[in-house]
Amino acid sequence: MIKRVLLIIVLLLVAGYWGVALTVLNRKPVDDICQRMEVIQTDTLHAGYVTYDEVASLLRKQGLYPIGKKMNDINTDQLEVVLDENPLIEKAECYKSPNGTLCVLVMQRIPLLHIINTQGEDFYLDDKGKVMPANVGCVAHLPVVTGNVDKKYAEMDLQEFGLYIKTHPFWDSQIEQIHVSPSLEVELVPRVGNHIVFLGKLDHFEEKLEKLKIFYEKALSQVGWNKYSRISVEFTNQIICTKKE
Repeated sequence: MIKRVLLIIVLLLVAGYWGVALTVLNRKPVDDICQRMEVIQTDTLHAGYVTYDEVASLLRKQGLYPIGKKMNDINTDQLEVVLDENPLIEKAECYKSPNGTLCVLVMQRIPLLHIINTQGEDFYLDDKGKVMPANVGCVAHLPVVTGNVDKKYAEMDLQEFGLYIKTHPFWDSQIEQIHVSPSLEVELVPRVGNHIVFLGKLDHFEEKLEKLKIFYEKALSQVGWNKYSRISVEFTNQIICTKKE
């Protein structure tokens, strides 16, 4: 008898639980209206320029700002297409939450190099080798590339070099400027040390920089960072230093 009573109680509790659960799941957001928009940024450590205001402004210009609209009338695919067209955004994903919130996940493009060439053009190169506009915030400490650098050369030749610098903390903190000559030979201006590094062409740059790093650690640490005016690592089997006069 007691077991039967307990069984009935358990069944009643289970039935009550499912009744409440179904009610909650079937309940629509208040008035089925978008109450808020939440913008979630990725890669904020390296970039933080695509703000809520930026996203809201982009959507307002297209008449797609979601707040105040019915959730069913919001086309997330359409929002993603509009946001993906922005040159600062690599990818956007939009989805609706049950509490009347539209969530916007923004994957920002990551700038590697700031380029100011002899033609007066000013732009950035991102980690995928694509050109970005100059009006980007929060990009302090990026190496500046000057000289004979057009967009084609930047996209085809500089992306791998810039990515190498970015992913190696020593060079990321050491290289301040990259200058490209008309013959496409590269000079580096370091942040520490009053000298110029002549890299030559960008071929085998990994070996050249590794050789230079060892020279820094074993030689310049002994004789001083300001002993030479020019250090050439153009050739893989030697380092040529020019003393200051």
